[in-house]
Amino acid sequence: MAAALAQPPRSSSKTESYVDNKRKDDIRQANIVAAQAVADAVRTSLGPKGMDKMISTASAEVIITNDGATILNKMEVLQPAAKMLVELSKSQDIVAGDGTTTVVVIAGALLKQCLTLLTNGIHPTVISDSLHKAAQKAVEVLTAMAVPVELSDRESLIKSASTSLNSKVVSQYSTLLAPLAVDAVLSVVDPAKPDLVDLRDVKIVKKLGGTVDDTELVKGLVFDKKVSHSAGGLTRVENAKIGVIQFQISPPKTDIEQSIVVSDYTQMDRILKEERNYILGIIKKIKATGCNALLIQKSILRDAVTDLSLHYLAKAKILVVKDVERDEIEFITKTLNCLPIANIEHFREEKLGRADCVEEVSLGDGGKIVKITGIKDMGRTTTVLVRGSNQLVIDEAERSLHDALCVIRCLVSKRFLIAGGGAPEIELSRQLGAWAKVLQGMESYCVRSFAEALEVIPYTLAENAGLNPITIVTELRNRHAQGEINAGINVRKGQITNILEENVIQPLLVSTSAITLATECVRMILKIDDIITYGYLPVIRTGSIARIIIALLAMCRSVVYTFPHYDVTRLRLVVRVAYALLQSETVLRIFGKKETSGFLKVVERMLMALNDSNDELSMDGFEQQILKGF
Repeated sequence: MAAALAQPPRSSSKTESYVDNKRKDDIRQANIVAAQAVADAVRTSLGPKGMDKMISTASAEVIITNDGATILNKMEVLQPAAKMLVELSKSQDIVAGDGTTTVVVIAGALLKQCLTLLTNGIHPTVISDSLHKAAQKAVEVLTAMAVPVELSDRESLIKSASTSLNSKVVSQYSTLLAPLAVDAVLSVVDPAKPDLVDLRDVKIVKKLGGTVDDTELVKGLVFDKKVSHSAGGLTRVENAKIGVIQFQISPPKTDIEQSIVVSDYTQMDRILKEERNYILGIIKKIKATGCNALLIQKSILRDAVTDLSLHYLAKAKILVVKDVERDEIEFITKTLNCLPIANIEHFREEKLGRADCVEEVSLGDGGKIVKITGIKDMGRTTTVLVRGSNQLVIDEAERSLHDALCVIRCLVSKRFLIAGGGAPEIELSRQLGAWAKVLQGMESYCVRSFAEALEVIPYTLAENAGLNPITIVTELRNRHAQGEINAGINVRKGQITNILEENVIQPLLVSTSAITLATECVRMILKIDDIITYGYLPVIRTGSIARIIIALLAMCRSVVYTFPHYDVTRLRLVVRVAYALLQSETVLRIFGKKETSGFLKVVERMLMALNDSNDELSMDGFEQQILKGF
């Protein structure tokens, strides 16, 4: 991928050469290897030609995605240093919303270079400080390369969103989703705070049916439900006065369990009459304000609205949408520019929202939604209705749209663009490599390693596109050495072109935050020289023999079933490998003699069961034998 790191001269000086003790060296190396494994897991998903991952959760949910943050969030990572890369991806998602795979891949490449530097005897602190300086220099170079952009330049914004969407499963819909993302973000920008965008003001509503082509931007509110009504109830109201209520239109319920003994039918009639009068009293107060549409918050204590209530509301010509989620109330009231009403006694006309139309809309596939449009004095919010043929497509479309929205948000807060396609990383590598030559001592080697690590991005883009990565990276170096700073990989044409002319652009903030966050994470991992377990981990390590059995059986099952067909020979091999590993000095040093002997006892029992069995032993039968033995 990159030129091999030149071996720095070994120095007898204690300040330049560092030899760690064995345990600290093992811990640091284990952390780096574990973190690299996480980076390698998502590396194949980088770029427009990257592969997708199918994730099967414990609840049998299936997710198909190539979004780095989603993949890592669903991974069950136990090693503490590897978890740091999962958190790194989350941090990038919060800061920039895009580049979640890039940041992890860069961190993995930096760790690989750090491992070489440590092997060559350079102190972790020297490496850490040098990486920090290199990252600062990289941000300066990127800023100098960036091109300013104005929010009025809608075409450039759409190109940026398209670049983000081109690497997604729904990339074929980028011509629809990119302009939609731009319009959605620009519609919620507050002129009083032009550099801030709160994406909570953009609500994404998912509705199964149709295709992603049916996705639309709605200037108003959309509810993924039908209007609640009895026979003859309203499904459309014009010139609507809308009340958002947090109380129930149903008979009151006592705080404690009580039973009422009724001795004759007249008492029953009186109870029912009182309930009707109670409900009618509420509806009359609502109607007196001119309200003709109600949004009722979902209640967990009792029915928010009963069939009897719906009957009287229909007679009063009031449209009802019930079971509105509690966490949606803030968005709804901000959009309608109204106030939520918690008690019927506080129901006032001035607390109502106003809109031209509230209607139930039938979709072509038989589904129904409720739309509120033409809102008077509407707050700075917007709604996106996402459609799709199945839940997997809808979920991935939502994730892709979120990334596109985040890209535009980045451009609102920091209005600069840079090229994509690996061009900035190669230019950074070239300039940092030149800068390293003027530095002195170990710092020069560390900065050079940082520069080489950045080449992992164009290398991976080429590799995932089926190109020759060595040839591509070498040609990129030559082009950039000749002054073509925007030369990048055009994965569609399979060659190197001016990537700006191909409209492959991305926000400056995505690249700068990826380099900064990756460097911070690597520096933290480098400075860890021991792992001290506390709380949860000791319970697992020093727990009962049953915990050990369950853990080992789970390991056997997971390894064996990674192959297409079950094979008892393969199971024997897995158990023998586990037995050999448990006898190593490293395991003994990490777990201690007592815990290791417990593991060995279980594995010996496993080996006996396998040796005494024939080739028809099933995995379930094997597990039963082991558990029965203890």
